[in-house]
Amino acid sequence: MMNNEYDNQKFFEEYARMPRSREGLKAAGEWHQLKPLFPPLEGKHVLDLGCGYGWHCKYSAEKGAAQVLGIDLSQKMIEEAKRRNRDGKIAYRVCGIEEYEYPKHRWDLVISNLALHYIEDIGRIFQKVHQTLKPNGSFLFNMEHPVFTSGVGQDWIYDREGKPRHWPVDRYFMPGERKTRFLGCDVVKQHHTLTQILMGLLKSGFELEAVEEAEPPEEMMDMPGMKEELRRPMMLLVKAAAGSRH
Repeated sequence: MMNNEYDNQKFFEEYARMPRSREGLKAAGEWHQLKPLFPPLEGKHVLDLGCGYGWHCKYSAEKGAAQVLGIDLSQKMIEEAKRRNRDGKIAYRVCGIEEYEYPKHRWDLVISNLALHYIEDIGRIFQKVHQTLKPNGSFLFNMEHPVFTSGVGQDWIYDREGKPRHWPVDRYFMPGERKTRFLGCDVVKQHHTLTQILMGLLKSGFELEAVEEAEPPEEMMDMPGMKEELRRPMMLLVKAAAGSRH
C-alpha cells in the first residue's frame, strides 16, 4: 500500500502553499499539454485516481461529465476537494488507488495526475484500469518522469553559488523505492523505467494515443525554477485507449 504523506500535517500545510494548490490548473506547468488530451466529456463517466484537491474532477464536471468519482488515500485531500471543488456531479471518496474495486466496464475516462509514481506494482493498476474502462474508453495520466524519479535524491548537483549544475541519474534500471525530501518532509516514491510504463500499458491491452514530456509554457518562464525545467523532464503525460474489446 502506498505511503500517505499527505495526511502529515506539516506536509499538507506546505503542499497548500504551492501555486498549483492555491490557484488550481492554471498554475500547473503541465496543464497546457494535459488539457488538449482530454476526450469529449459530455455525458461521460469519469474516475480520478489520486484526485487531490479535485481540480480535474471539477474540470470534468464543467465540461459536461454526467458523473465523476474522485478517490484519494488522504482524508485531508478529500476534505479539501469537497470544500474547493464541490459539484452535484462529483463524489469524493477516501480510498487508495490499489484498494479501489475497479468494477468492469464502468468508466469512460480514467484520469490520474501525479499519483502513479507512488504505486509499486504499476502494471497491476494498468490491468485494473483497463478492466474498469468501457469499450473505447480512455486512460489519461501524468506522472513523474523516470529521469526525475531516478535522480539521485531527486535534486540537482549545485555549484558553489548554489546554481544547478546538472541532474544526476543513477540506478535507472533498478525500479523500486526511492526516498527523497519533498516540501521539507521525507517522502517515499516508486521509480519505474519508461519501458515498464509504456510496455505495461501495451501488455494490459491499451493502445497508445499520446506520449508527451511536460515542458512549462513560455508565460511561466519568469517563475522561480521554471527555466531549469527545460534541462531535464520532470513529468510524463500519456493517453491510452482501451480499445473496442476487453
